[in-house]
Amino acid sequence: MTLIKRQKTMAVNYCVTPVIQALVSCQSMQLTRSPERHKIKLIQKAMDASPVDTRQLKNLAIMWGGLLSDDIRKKAWPKLLGVDVDNIPPKPDKEILYGHRDYNQVVLDVNRTLKRFPPGMEVEHRMSLQDELVDLIMRVLVKHPELHYYQGYHDICVTFLLVAGEDIAFALMEWLSVNHLRDFMDSTMDRTKHILNYLYPIVGKSKPKLRDFMEESEVGSVFSLSWLITWYGHVLDDLRHIVRLYDFFIACHPLMPIYLAAVIVLYREKEILSSECDMCVLHGLLSKIPDNLPFELLIREAGDLFIQYPPTQLANEAIKTYKRKALVVTGKKSIQKYATRRGTGGSWLWRYLVPDVGGGYIKVTAFVVVALLSSAAWNMWAARDW
Repeated sequence: MTLIKRQKTMAVNYCVTPVIQALVSCQSMQLTRSPERHKIKLIQKAMDASPVDTRQLKNLAIMWGGLLSDDIRKKAWPKLLGVDVDNIPPKPDKEILYGHRDYNQVVLDVNRTLKRFPPGMEVEHRMSLQDELVDLIMRVLVKHPELHYYQGYHDICVTFLLVAGEDIAFALMEWLSVNHLRDFMDSTMDRTKHILNYLYPIVGKSKPKLRDFMEESEVGSVFSLSWLITWYGHVLDDLRHIVRLYDFFIACHPLMPIYLAAVIVLYREKEILSSECDMCVLHGLLSKIPDNLPFELLIREAGDLFIQYPPTQLANEAIKTYKRKALVVTGKKSIQKYATRRGTGGSWLWRYLVPDVGGGYIKVTAFVVVALLSSAAWNMWAARDW
């Protein structure tokens, strides 16, 4: 299935599922803060039902406060995803896990996850958890050789490890990796980049002037890449905020993280519009998420936007953006090929000039130049240390 057909099918399938019904139900409940004790009883009742009352459990995961505690999450997350924690396959031998093509990269990334562990944790305990994190990731990759590890995947895995332990975390990550996270685990980033194309249409539906300002600055959407592929685990410091977002994402459509990204941009509208309309300035501003954001409010607004502008309504515009960017990349390759054939040296600017019929040179538009520079920035970001 092609990328475009896959995205359309995914959007159509999810828009008719109980996920939207869960969001609508939350609107009717006004997402007010329920007494904690009463909500715990409701969660337990939904989990104890036979079969599990998944719709009600989703409602409660989305509502104010989410699933409330890690002890509840350890039980509720598997039930939300339909994961059988009583039949988790045993861990393969270390020779199998450590022989995987991505093992060395996984170890490098896990060794850089110090900030993801609670402050004050004893070194021995942290190192033991890091070993478990490596094994958790490798268990998923070994069982599903079609999946490709990406930098940032470990940020999601460590959250589930801290909440649920290695075995349950493996079962959860296996399910998510072939569903919600599947597009991130291709051999290329094409599908990941296409998901980013939904950001501007969502922003534009609510605040057209904000979208115009950002497009004029040519800041693009790369600033939100780490938000998306780590489910915000890499960019938020407070584990309480991270697990609250995971309650929301697990209960919702796979594209909900990009709706949340749009809501964060919309929330910072005044800050953005008061800044210089410049790509570097805005990228520096937007790439850092403030620690004091009102996440409960943002979750509610992301749900509102999803109901008002579902992925099916935005798919065509996102696809047009994808095709337009593909043309830019094609143009870049053609320019590079011509430059190689001519064997030119000297100024780097020459490669952004194309010969006209008369032998002179015509400057490529500023859009193309910036697009090429953005492409280079993307490659540099993907290769950075995490």
